Amino acid sequence: MSRAERLLALMQCLRRHRYPVSGASLASELGVSLRTLYRDIASLQAQGARIDGEPGVGYVLRPGFLLPPMMFSEEEIEALVLGSRWVARRTDDRLALAARNALAKIAAVLPPELRQEIDSTALLVGPGEAEAAGDRELGTIRQAIRSEHKLHIHYQDLSGRDSKRTIWPVALGFFDKVRILIAWCETREALRHFRTDRIMALTALDERYPQRRHGLLKLWREQEGVRDPLR
Repeated sequence: MSRAERLLALMQCLRRHRYPVSGASLASELGVSLRTLYRDIASLQAQGARIDGEPGVGYVLRPGFLLPPMMFSEEEIEALVLGSRWVARRTDDRLALAARNALAKIAAVLPPELRQEIDSTALLVGPGEAEAAGDRELGTIRQAIRSEHKLHIHYQDLSGRDSKRTIWPVALGFFDKVRILIAWCETREALRHFRTDRIMALTALDERYPQRRHGLLKLWREQEGVRDPLR
């Protein structure tokens, strides 16, 4: 691995960690000595990278520093293409279009040899389930999640019982056959899971919910024992 590739790999490692990570962990992940790691940290800091920390304490990368982003490996390109193809085939029309547009933007600035990898990758996404009626509201749900606004839903559970609830949408889980909305239910005063194909009707409310989404998502992870996927 060249020094430039090693520095890029170090930046990627730091980006994946939201909280300080020890030099020993970074060195192990990169397969280098601690001495080399400290030297590479110093080099990135000299180039303007906002890396806080010191030996024996840990390091964290602050926002605001970009290295050339298009130095992808073949496997990274395969991951991008496969992920974009999955989104394009298994989500709603708006998110599918966003995935295709994002991949086109990446391809437009890649070197020719890497652009060819996008066109020729052999990783394919198989056919999935047809879109359920409730899934057509996914765009509205995602917008409510981003803006931290309440939703009013008419919901039908697995037993066919109807209910009307005001919820605080927190996150969407995408599975092969169903989509699960994680939300705080004002009726139950607790976090609940709702299958989007069982949402019979949905209204976006102008009212923001009183807690921050990140805090509710953290609470859900703690309750479900789910690890943060970015750590």
